[in-house]
Amino acid sequence: MSTRLVLGCGSLGFRLVERLAERSGRIAVVAGDRSRVETLRTEGIDAREGDPTDPEAARAATEGDTVETVLVAGPGPERNLAAARMAARTFPEAFLLAYAGEGSTGETREALRAVADDVVAPGSAVAEQVLAPAGREGHRVRTLSRLLRGLDGRLAVVMHDNPDPDAIASAVALVGIAEAAGCPADACYSGDIAHQENRALVNLLEYDLVKFDDEPDLEEYAGIALVDHSRPGVNDQLPPDTPIDVVIDHHPPREPVEATFVDLRSDAGATSTLLTDYLRRLNVEPSEPVATGLLYGIRVDTREFSREVSVEDYEAAAFLLPHVDRSTLERVESPSISPETLDTMGRAIRNREIRGSVLTTCVGHLRDRDALAQAADRLLDLDGVTTCLVYGYDDGTIYASARARGAQLDVGETLRDAFGQIGSAGGHADMAGAQVPMGVLGDTEDSEELASIVRDVVTDRFFETLRERPSWEPGPPYDGLDAPVGVHDRG
Repeated sequence: MSTRLVLGCGSLGFRLVERLAERSGRIAVVAGDRSRVETLRTEGIDAREGDPTDPEAARAATEGDTVETVLVAGPGPERNLAAARMAARTFPEAFLLAYAGEGSTGETREALRAVADDVVAPGSAVAEQVLAPAGREGHRVRTLSRLLRGLDGRLAVVMHDNPDPDAIASAVALVGIAEAAGCPADACYSGDIAHQENRALVNLLEYDLVKFDDEPDLEEYAGIALVDHSRPGVNDQLPPDTPIDVVIDHHPPREPVEATFVDLRSDAGATSTLLTDYLRRLNVEPSEPVATGLLYGIRVDTREFSREVSVEDYEAAAFLLPHVDRSTLERVESPSISPETLDTMGRAIRNREIRGSVLTTCVGHLRDRDALAQAADRLLDLDGVTTCLVYGYDDGTIYASARARGAQLDVGETLRDAFGQIGSAGGHADMAGAQVPMGVLGDTEDSEELASIVRDVVTDRFFETLRERPSWEPGPPYDGLDAPVGVHDRG
């Protein structure tokens, strides 16, 4: 049996015990106030008069049970600090929540933070808010906090290559969580932040990001965290055998994920939703830049709450909204479009080919990789199109972005089956991407011939995979804009 142990019982502690008594499981209280102990006993609670800083009294109260949670809830700050230090030594595996006490100083609260999983300042929370991180739902928070506090050095929070708003905001938020736990951290990425909205996000909110080289030097880091992806060497520049300490992602994994701490919740629409959940459970009020980025990440990945959205996404947005800089958010959402992006989208439209309800298009050489996703979003709106694949190539790699609407086809699984063996691919049922090394194909000097070869390789594998889907019917060639199908200006 597991026990929740309460050490000390001031006015807040008494309210906490009353709430805990409404939940299942055993409660044990050690307090020095005889009248408070007798009152609790009349209510059927196992309360004992004793010194809450005494390890023997605490062990006796638990009667040999496993201690799941320790709540230090006396009225005095110095005694609470002594009780918290004792509890950390005596019950190292338990979640330790400490009340700072009336009249506590900043020095006392900092000393409590050094030993407790969470610290509650006077007047900062009501009983239900205090208990939230102490339940089973707070297990992830407890485990992550302990890992971060235990790192002896800096943490590298690594986004996927060419990060999108969800990855950027999630990395910045995790850096803040790590630093609050006493662990210095950097938000790191490789590739380019080319999408005009992504650049606006970073510049307007003044995010401090570290750009990795093609072969990043990891010696200065004591730990590595991955956000918005889950495997080193897949869509990042880390060596594939890099030991990973933390993974937080909302994409369903293709293979088992290996890390000390793993939080994969594919029911959430964005990784930003998961980071917001940590902020809520840690009672951390996000800064305007962090809240603005997280809300934007959720809105982008759920396509304004219309794609794979969950209750958790709405709850996260409601939590973030009061802290958001709305004027900056409007500026992020309405940046000027670059000529390169406009050109890429134009080629995607001109070069489209449609078979049944599936549109594919090759844009040739890429100047702006993020334009692929924008083009895929736009082309999915064509009449009669339910699936689209937009792809191009740059620096020896083919990049692809896919979109789908309706439940007929899972483009994440389709891209993984089509390109996972020759490159990397992943995503969700309605939104996915892939990267495929060109190998010897990249030696072709004729640009038209190269575009033709890439087009044949990508479309052949894509449609071959589609044909293996029992529910998919290819249908006749069709172009929703009445343009001729077959030969197009490839750009």
